[in-house]
Amino acid sequence: MIGSFPSVSNRLARLSCTVLCLLALQGCTAPHRADLHPTPQETALIPPTLTLDMSDGAHIPLRLYPATTPKPRGIILALHGYGDSRDAWELAAPTFTSAGFTLAAPDIRGFGQTADRGGWSSTARLVRDAREQVLWLHARYPDTSIHVMGESMGGAIALLLATTDTPHISSTILLAPAALDIGQPWESILRGMDILAPHWKLDGSAVPGHRVASDNIKALRRMYFDPLTLHSSTIHPLYGLTLLMRAAYDAAPSVRTPLLIVFGGHDQFVLPPFTARLLRKLPHDTRIDELPGAHHLLSRDHRGAAQDVIAWLTESGRLLPSGGDIAAAAWQATVQTGIFP
Repeated sequence: MIGSFPSVSNRLARLSCTVLCLLALQGCTAPHRADLHPTPQETALIPPTLTLDMSDGAHIPLRLYPATTPKPRGIILALHGYGDSRDAWELAAPTFTSAGFTLAAPDIRGFGQTADRGGWSSTARLVRDAREQVLWLHARYPDTSIHVMGESMGGAIALLLATTDTPHISSTILLAPAALDIGQPWESILRGMDILAPHWKLDGSAVPGHRVASDNIKALRRMYFDPLTLHSSTIHPLYGLTLLMRAAYDAAPSVRTPLLIVFGGHDQFVLPPFTARLLRKLPHDTRIDELPGAHHLLSRDHRGAAQDVIAWLTESGRLLPSGGDIAAAAWQATVQTGIFP
């Protein structure tokens, strides 16, 4: 993996790939394709429903998962994680659509089927894209509430958007959000690597240990074989990702919309100390939902968050179906004891 840059140590490679792992890129890797016999359904390239034109001329493919009810009770702008695509919501979509919610799932710039796939723009541009998508949704569905839901990297974007004056957002849902500060000297090391070797390609193979992104093997196979999924990254977008994550973490106290945050008790990518620090920064009226047995990819996990999200959107004052309120209360008590620094 580092043959082109022999002077760079394996330790730095592990560091970079570990940051990459935070966003579950390596959670969906598997042995070589020839050994797994993918099905046509797993390798299917599903065309976007439509393509949105951004203010800078970029074209963003978007997949709509329409509500099955005659009129949607809400529209959810669904933002995927690092390496993922508009297909991230395939498994969860039927739960939302049968409850009357339409999901609008764009490929985030640099991912999926966007023209700059594998590249990185900027934190400001990603947030602006999301803002423009909300405004487009409001124009298309003027009498329907609009909610923004983001998973992992998409959660960082959704959190930042919730701190702006973007109109027409009724609420924000964060699923295992990657809003964290990796700290020093790690960020400076990545910045230096971005200057010296921005195109150095990483695939996470140097990361020690075994991590599980989801307990749903069928969903992970589809994610792995989906032609829209990215399985590697270069240093430049990886460094851009660290800046996005830190910006979201720093902005957390300034959230303006009603907020639900959901995280899994078995998340091996956004680790408990990072989640604990984020919880301390979020507004006090944030609804906190812990799914004790869930993993990082809450959009695909068997203990997924869809039912809790729907319950919060439709009857926010009631307890969540999973019991996540009780688990979250225990989590908060744990945080208050100082177990997580």
